[in-house]
Amino acid sequence: MSFNPIFRTPSAYDFPLLIKQLWITPLANAPQQEILYRDERRQTYVQTRARVGQLASTLSGLGVKPGMTVAVMDWDSHRYLECFFAIPMMGCVLQTVNIRLSPDQILYTLNHARADVVLVNAEFLPCLEANRDKLESVKTFILIDDTGTPPQSPLSFAGEYEALLAKSDPAYDFPDFDENTRATTFYTTGTTGLPKGVYFSHRQIVLHAMGILAWFGTAPVQGRIHREDVYMPITPMFHVHGWGMPFAATLLGIKQIYPGRYVPELLLKLIREEGVTHSHCVPTLLHMLINHPAGKDVDLSKLKMVIGGSAMSKGLAKAALERGIDVYSGYGMSETGPLQVVNHLSSEDLKQDLDTQAALRGRAGRAVVFCEVRAVDDKMQSQPRDGKSTGEIVFRSPWLTQGYLNDPQKSEELWKGGALHSGDIGSFSEDGFLHIADRVKDVVKTGGEWISSLDLEDIISQFPGVSEVAVIGVHDAKWGERPLALVVPQAQTNIDPEAVRRHIAGYVDKGVISKYGIPDKVLLVEALEKTSVGKLDKKRLRTRYAQT
Repeated sequence: MSFNPIFRTPSAYDFPLLIKQLWITPLANAPQQEILYRDERRQTYVQTRARVGQLASTLSGLGVKPGMTVAVMDWDSHRYLECFFAIPMMGCVLQTVNIRLSPDQILYTLNHARADVVLVNAEFLPCLEANRDKLESVKTFILIDDTGTPPQSPLSFAGEYEALLAKSDPAYDFPDFDENTRATTFYTTGTTGLPKGVYFSHRQIVLHAMGILAWFGTAPVQGRIHREDVYMPITPMFHVHGWGMPFAATLLGIKQIYPGRYVPELLLKLIREEGVTHSHCVPTLLHMLINHPAGKDVDLSKLKMVIGGSAMSKGLAKAALERGIDVYSGYGMSETGPLQVVNHLSSEDLKQDLDTQAALRGRAGRAVVFCEVRAVDDKMQSQPRDGKSTGEIVFRSPWLTQGYLNDPQKSEELWKGGALHSGDIGSFSEDGFLHIADRVKDVVKTGGEWISSLDLEDIISQFPGVSEVAVIGVHDAKWGERPLALVVPQAQTNIDPEAVRRHIAGYVDKGVISKYGIPDKVLLVEALEKTSVGKLDKKRLRTRYAQT
């Protein structure tokens, strides 16, 4: 309802928030800025925008119409960036396929999204070939090939990506349409049942990009993004649009580098040779970067790194700070676009010693512009912001998915009470900093106590020689559940499990945790199971170690 609509001059242009508008600023201000693919290809923004037009012309020539779904299966690349733009700019839906799901799950997502076209890197052909007779809606395949020698395949291709673009017109006329048109679909990792489809409109993606630049660009000192940054994602582009940063980086017109498959040696080489200053990843990938032998002599002191997906422990934060990385946390979900909360430190915070800073940098942070983030009780009443009162974290903001694709029941559960539910338990300090206590499903319920697995992991991560740690709840006949600590030692390091328990007990003496939080057992393991996007897979860990 509009109570007093503005008068529109008949000739006035009603500027819709469409993804195509993200190109206005970089083409005007940074047309010759570079976009790189690995260490193999360089192209300017002008050339990239022309290729966006060529891709749209190619798809249109193959019969792709507005409203159709075009799926992409590729590593992070300049091609993927071109798909981020060309497909939704046509009025089609971009489906970013999670290539790390199982073949059956990938088949399910393609069928559930009703994909019409699939652009597929040759490395992922076996998955589609094995399921080609089960694909329900796909009519056209386009091959992506880095080798120059197209593989033999039972699939019939409309052509190879580069060859098709080479003969297509860059002057595609991208139309205006309703900014609330669906632009993208992707699927959650499916650790609890089948993957769920989330979706976002043009308006949401444009506002999310602007929100990133508004919040990161106004940080006083630490973690600020600016026009001279060099950006390289280490979060897959199939996962929440690479956390939305490729759209924001393009709008800002900064140098971008897409590394393909995440090979540690290449990532470190690109950081060193191309001067990467801004990236983002989950804790496991940060751990990989700072501990890989190839990075021993690489200067990481210019790198600003946002850590999300799961909590960054104090031990990992300190290890990154010791390498000079400006590391800090962000918080959100696939369903939230994902940006909701970011943890920038103040000038005063930066005067603290590394131990103090490591603890500060692990906080989730403060709510981003336009984001209403609350901790609520069972009746959706906001909890006091006193640093102690916990509740489920819920959201309202302009860029939240409005539901799960073709799943009204789960959509209503997600949006129960008019706010999007996170499934996380947390609290707010008086000055607005969010502390995540745990996932609701990961809290260890022992007797009458609720023990935060994240708090225990943070404490254990500070024990000398610990490389990675996960804490899970395992069944106990007397207490219901007891915490079990799974510890991966650093290479060539011996760890005494009882010494770890004594280390934890020290935090009981300090009043940091309850005495019931001391695990009955600390188990040394070689590796920890991860999800398809690199998070700890506690569901699988609980299953594997249920009888421990």
